[in-house]
Amino acid sequence: MNIRNLLLTLTLGGSLVGSAMAWNPNTVSGGPGKYDPGHPRVNQINQREQFQQNRIANGIHNGHLSPYQTAHLERQEGRLVHNEKRDMAMDGGHLTKYDQMKLNHEANHVSKDIYLAKH
Repeated sequence: MNIRNLLLTLTLGGSLVGSAMAWNPNTVSGGPGKYDPGHPRVNQINQREQFQQNRIANGIHNGHLSPYQTAHLERQEGRLVHNEKRDMAMDGGHLTKYDQMKLNHEANHVSKDIYLAKH
C-alpha cells in the first residue's frame, strides 16, 4: 500500500469519527440529561465535519495535499470532534447555541486552513 492510499484510508476512516454521533433510532432523545445526537445543532456540526473530511480526502486524491499537510488538518479535525464531544458531555448530551457558535467558529478556521493547504 503506497502512502497516498494509506493517507486516503486514514482520512476516510477519520471521517467516520465525526459521523459516529449520527442519529440512532434506538437512542432516546430529548429532555435534560439525555444524550441527543439527532438534534439539529449536532447534525449541523457533524455535516460540516463530514464535508471537511471529504475536502481533505479530495485533496489527497488529487495530490494537492502533502502527508504533512494532511496530518496537520486531521489533527485540527480531531480537535474539533473532541471539542464537540466535550461540549455535549458538559451540557447533558446537547449542544447549546453558544457551543454551536464556538464549534462553527473553529470549523471556519479549519475550513480556511484546508483551502490554503490545497491552493
